[in-house]
Amino acid sequence: MPLSWQPRARDFPRRNRLISGMAAGVVIIEAAKRSGSLITARFALEQGREVFAVPGSPVDPRAEGCNELIKQGAILVTHADDIVSVLRPMVERPIEAARSPSQAPLPEDADLDGEERARILSLLGPTPVLMDDLIRLSRSSPAAVRTTVLELELAGRIERHGNGLIALV
Repeated sequence: MPLSWQPRARDFPRRNRLISGMAAGVVIIEAAKRSGSLITARFALEQGREVFAVPGSPVDPRAEGCNELIKQGAILVTHADDIVSVLRPMVERPIEAARSPSQAPLPEDADLDGEERARILSLLGPTPVLMDDLIRLSRSSPAAVRTTVLELELAGRIERHGNGLIALV
């Protein structure tokens, strides 16, 4: 929005969709049953991001949203190591210096070998599968699976469904 824009409640979901899209995951610390934080969590799931939630007292209405997210499969967070242990595999590789598009490696030059790509591809079909399940079943790194899925998506061979589900077209 322009600098002079007055914030409105209806603008926050759009902003939070962008934020969740740029993040590797979102942490929901406190959320009532009908909280905007839950909208952000839903966006994160749709974008294939990790969703973390800090539990709260079952009698506190400000914790209903977080507790429900945990019931639905969000990663329970009681200290920072819970987040680090999930995200570490995604960031273990050193960040390379920025490259111009002409210097970017071709997909075949990625660290994935043909066998690993084939294994990931064999787990995909017309039935939607969670990205987390794809990572676990392929026994590949999250980065390798996400790279393969991105390549397939750019080629128009992947269809994204809600809640982080993907399927071959």
